[in-house]
Amino acid sequence: MQKLVTLILTGRIDSFTLLCYSVAKDWNMFILAEKDFYMIDTWNITIPELTGDTERRAYVYLPNALEDDPDGRYPVLYMFDGHNVFFDEDATYGKSWGMGDYLDAHDVPLIVAAVECSHDPNNGRLSEYSPFSFQDSQLGRVQGRGQATMEWMTREFKPFIDENFPTLPDRSHTFIAGSSMGGLMSLYALIAYNQVFSRAAALSPSLWCSPGRVEQLIRRAELDPETVLYMDYGSEELSNHRQMRQQFSRAARLLLDRGVLLDCRIVPGGEHCEASWERQIPFFLNTLLYEWA
Repeated sequence: MQKLVTLILTGRIDSFTLLCYSVAKDWNMFILAEKDFYMIDTWNITIPELTGDTERRAYVYLPNALEDDPDGRYPVLYMFDGHNVFFDEDATYGKSWGMGDYLDAHDVPLIVAAVECSHDPNNGRLSEYSPFSFQDSQLGRVQGRGQATMEWMTREFKPFIDENFPTLPDRSHTFIAGSSMGGLMSLYALIAYNQVFSRAAALSPSLWCSPGRVEQLIRRAELDPETVLYMDYGSEELSNHRQMRQQFSRAARLLLDRGVLLDCRIVPGGEHCEASWERQIPFFLNTLLYEWA
């Protein structure tokens, strides 16, 4: 039985509008009240396994194509650091990726589902975005809870997105992306949860955390031959961590040896910031959506 749901979308855009739609499993009714806005739904969630009852934001972007084809279904890109993906006012340093701007401007047929990270000052983000525990001279010991993060994402968040939004839920249409620690997690997700994710974009992945463990994971993982990865690093950030160029090169060689379809680049002038990662959107989306572009 269908129920009518009215979503007030964001309120942070020039035209404050309502998106009205009837929610059914096949999304057979979808009514737009006004065209001039981003179709981004946001709501509060908790992840008890990681941060108890502390709330964080979830974001879902819906493509323009739904206006013309309410019955359409689309690939999904899951993203880390959701607060940095769409809105400058939500971003940690006041600058987001502007993902909604790009997707709308280019009519990209893609759903994006993103979740805010932990802001616990006790290395909260590092902990939930690190697949492995590690020791750092400045940060101290960081407990790696990346596996718990991915268990939640694949067992709870993804099923919820597939149930409530017009997704193509199969592996071949399920992607993941992030930068820095989120880039490391995207690489980890693609390798360790290869049965769920077929493609990933790892921008400036924090391989410095535990390079030996990452390389071991790549060597031992069972990988589908149609596994695709975009991976980059900015030329201006290579010196931020010791032997970063060598670590990046070793990871790339191992991925190629394992048969991963790798699109790998050093970004000329690329820096470790949202403004730089925003400029890489056309590059990684071209890789993720090559057959559908």
